Amino acid sequence: MSSKVYEKLVPYMEKAEALKTALTLFSWDQETQAPPQAAPYTSRMVGVLSSEYFSAAAGEEVRAVLEECRKDEGLSELESAIVKEMSDNAAKLACIPPEEYREFAELAASSTGIWAQAKKNNDFNAFAPTLRKILDYQKRFASYQAGEGQKLYDVMLDSYEKGFDMESLDRFFGTLRENLVPFLKKLTESGVTVDDGFLTGDFPEEAQERIARFFAEYIGFDFGKGVLAVSAHPFTDNLHNHDVRITTAYNDHVDDSIFSVIHESGHALYEFGIPDELTQTPVGAGTSMGMHESQSRFMENIAGRNPAFWEPVYGKLQETFPDSLGDVPLEKFARAVNKVQPGLIRTQADELTYSLHVMIRYEIEKMLVEEDLEVEKLPEVWADKYEEYLGIRPQNAAEGVLQDIHWSQGSFGYFPSYALGSAFAAQLFHCMKERMDFESVLRSGDLTPIREFLRENVHRFGKLKTSRQILKDTTGEDFNPDYYVRYLIDKYSRLYGIEAG
Repeated sequence: MSSKVYEKLVPYMEKAEALKTALTLFSWDQETQAPPQAAPYTSRMVGVLSSEYFSAAAGEEVRAVLEECRKDEGLSELESAIVKEMSDNAAKLACIPPEEYREFAELAASSTGIWAQAKKNNDFNAFAPTLRKILDYQKRFASYQAGEGQKLYDVMLDSYEKGFDMESLDRFFGTLRENLVPFLKKLTESGVTVDDGFLTGDFPEEAQERIARFFAEYIGFDFGKGVLAVSAHPFTDNLHNHDVRITTAYNDHVDDSIFSVIHESGHALYEFGIPDELTQTPVGAGTSMGMHESQSRFMENIAGRNPAFWEPVYGKLQETFPDSLGDVPLEKFARAVNKVQPGLIRTQADELTYSLHVMIRYEIEKMLVEEDLEVEKLPEVWADKYEEYLGIRPQNAAEGVLQDIHWSQGSFGYFPSYALGSAFAAQLFHCMKERMDFESVLRSGDLTPIREFLRENVHRFGKLKTSRQILKDTTGEDFNPDYYVRYLIDKYSRLYGIEAG
């Protein structure tokens, strides 16, 4: 039974969660169905709701109740975790002037539309003034929240992955750079060619939607609790564990949508796996962006790009696209979806080069936040880094600096989570293989053992454990990126028939 002090906190928690849910719905609608001219008007309503959320989550009254709760020794483990999460959030918000919080919320609600139009028109200058405002707000907020001597970018990073700062991420990306860049060079110079031309062609959108729903359900997506829609940039939103929403996009590259759906379904499984007693509370969501990415990239890459995954379902894909894939053997298809080819677009990157795309964004964010890189110089800096790390140079902003939605939303510090998630996934995979015959499970066509392993060790804890605690409790050791490096080098050495050393 809850203590009387905790009962005083519940109305504030419920109001904050309800407002956050409403804001999530607005965000979902804006990216999927809202008409183009709605944003400036909707943003004002988002501003009002954001102000109400600010008061419910960080106002003087709720902070006083939280202080009482922290002194109460009779709280349950769950109640203590909720109080801690709410206290941490209140402390981050309370140092921001309420009017600035609302101003930024309104800016972010309209800026994604400005970004989308700029990307469509290949016009970075049309987005640059808005990006400058967003960055200024984020740096100002970080300055309010920073502890003594704490760097602004470290504050931003902590919002997405606790326990990882620039020092630890520099070591992590240094490990990737040291091992993967020379291996990529060796692989691309091996002379081995992979035919993937059949993945591009005339794939009717209606058929792509049918196969997308098939693969979402195959992974474990529950359409009784979830929705699949279309958006410019695939993403996952959740209102609670019985309402999880994913999107994809359809084009003439059939594998793009298939793997984006598998990816987003991995995110969705995490949210579906949150227990009822945690959902609609501050601890009722994935513990971090990095751990969330580990679940999506596990399903997309470690499971979904494994040839064994396709043995039970490749026939279904061939039936859906008989003209394009009917005569393509499974082995040829599996090699094609694992082809390594340095490209310009992060979301279309192969598994080996993907984290190099993330590393570029990490380095640029550090320059923007810590070195005051001028926004106007971004396209050139971006192009230079792509040339340095991947040997290719974007010819325009749409395939360069404008390709991602994240900065238009103010999500500085988010990108490293993608690479960390890939590394978390590889470490979990190493442990999983010790407990089951992974490829036999894939060949069986029933992914239940894999889902249950992830639910038991990751999903059910919500935010009760940090990413590092989950890794340590599951695998027996702290975060270790060596598993990720070995996984990539072993996999692609086999696929390309080259020496791993």
